[in-house]
Amino acid sequence: MKRLKSKFSVISLALIMSLSLAACAPSQEPAQEAPQAPVESTETEQVEEADVVKDAANAYFANMPENIYKIDEKELVEKVKAEEDILVVDIRSNEDYNKGHLKNAVNIPWGPAIAENLENLPVDKDIYLYCYTGQTAGQATALLNMAGYNVRSINLGWKLGLSNVEGIEEVTQTEAVELVKSTPADIAPELKDAIKVYFDELVAAKGTTYENHKISEDDAKALLDAKDETIQFLSVRKAEDYAKGHIEGAINIPFGKGMQESFGTLPTDKKIIVYCYTGQTAGQAVAGLRILGYDAVSMNFGAGTPATGEGGWINKGYPLVQE
Repeated sequence: MKRLKSKFSVISLALIMSLSLAACAPSQEPAQEAPQAPVESTETEQVEEADVVKDAANAYFANMPENIYKIDEKELVEKVKAEEDILVVDIRSNEDYNKGHLKNAVNIPWGPAIAENLENLPVDKDIYLYCYTGQTAGQATALLNMAGYNVRSINLGWKLGLSNVEGIEEVTQTEAVELVKSTPADIAPELKDAIKVYFDELVAAKGTTYENHKISEDDAKALLDAKDETIQFLSVRKAEDYAKGHIEGAINIPFGKGMQESFGTLPTDKKIIVYCYTGQTAGQAVAGLRILGYDAVSMNFGAGTPATGEGGWINKGYPLVQE
């Protein structure tokens, strides 16, 4: 009996240990409920979000029309006179808008107001945009086209262009015009956020050398003279004009369809100072480059032309080189 009792004790002890080990063993269910997939999914989503923004910027240049998103100031005046069904947007300050603007033009001042009004613009109308000289209008034109609108900027803006057109008085008014909401473009949330960030950065740069994502010719010349290695000049003028003379050290990527294919030659660790002829197409290039992640600004009045008066690198007497 003692041996039998002892045998039962051993069996009982083994059974108890077995049950204890089973109870302490980790369950397989939590491992199935907590796979690593969510981390991988988040990374994929971030890549997809980045691609939405970059694709929009690259498409802007890849699909660029022959008019390079600009219209002659005289042509716009004729459209206004003919009362064509278009939307004209004045992005000058509200104060200057109230002093006189194109007939039926609405006012969306340059800055965060443009991002705030993204969904108040019509996708079914041609939109024409003007500022003072065309430079900030160039930036806004690029951003709005990326968002899905059909926008063109006015050559030389109000100050250098429209105000000098013969007969402009006939289509100038001081009465404010309210923006009527209509069918907006279908804008990806990621792109909306990127455009908002664009203008947040604009506000942050206020009062600095790079206010409005621009730099003056004088400040650009000072950086060149100091041989500042943190900057890179980019000429978007035509190749033949670049060959005749350009700012020392400047890279040339002529403005036009397909120019985005050469952006890979630009440094990602430097501030890129973009210049064209008057500043307008440089403004478009700057908007695209900043959306793509480059730290780009445009040079005030570009190389300069007779229309820019004393403004512009050449008009100020600053040197160009041939390399």
